[in-house]
Amino acid sequence: MAYAAGVDVGSTQTKAVILDEHRAIVARSLTETGANVIRAAERAYAEALQTARLREEEVEFVVGTGYGRYKVTFGNTQVTEISCHGRGAVQMFPRSRTVLDMGGQDTKAIRVSAAGEILDFCMNDKCAAGTGRFLGAAASALDIPLDQLGPTALRGERPVKISTTCTVFAESEVLSWLGKGKKIEDILLGVHQSIAARSMGLLRRVGIEEEVTFTGGVARNGAMVAALTERLGQVLNVSDDSHYIGAVGAALFALDHILASRTPVGKAGKVAGAAGAAGAA
Repeated sequence: MAYAAGVDVGSTQTKAVILDEHRAIVARSLTETGANVIRAAERAYAEALQTARLREEEVEFVVGTGYGRYKVTFGNTQVTEISCHGRGAVQMFPRSRTVLDMGGQDTKAIRVSAAGEILDFCMNDKCAAGTGRFLGAAASALDIPLDQLGPTALRGERPVKISTTCTVFAESEVLSWLGKGKKIEDILLGVHQSIAARSMGLLRRVGIEEEVTFTGGVARNGAMVAALTERLGQVLNVSDDSHYIGAVGAALFALDHILASRTPVGKAGKVAGAAGAAGAA
């Protein structure tokens, strides 16, 4: 049995996934990225190997992705997170044609083909207003754990209007509403709806086609899923593995390399060329 791995080093958390040659997930792991990015990648990968009960030499190819992909020093190559999230989304949900990846420091809207190839994308990399960092600022202002933001917001009935488009001022606006006597759940519902509105702007720029798949750590937030679903007017694809989809995509590119090495030279060249193009996306 051949095994391939993907390690997705995000700004907040690092994920690792190991696939077998049938594209089945045999192990996954999640760890905080912290200040030492190299160590986070090594730790996540080691935990995945332990879960799969595999030795390092049994994994034939490793692909790094995410903002810290070049810090995956044990990896064989790197592929951008845009390509990996597109590929992973279609693997999880074959009818996916639009992908929304919401992470700690940026949000990306991606349009993909049936094969998971990137057709178009846009991102808000110059502003964190529609990202997990914006949620983090609200959590800090209200002294609420991040994992309680979603459940608390879902209890809201009268969302306040969050007007700021800057994470730097988000905390001040949240505290201002609190000072006016607004309920915490209504403030947080407003925060989630504000992020959903900005995400819709990105999605419209690439085109909303057929099924929309939500990836990244914020996909675990039920209030964000609900806010986006209401805006879209359709159900979002969300999986228990949505947080790992970037790592899944990276592992799929790693598996491509393994399978290409087993094919005749002519065919292998074509597969390798496709993987190279994905890395440049």
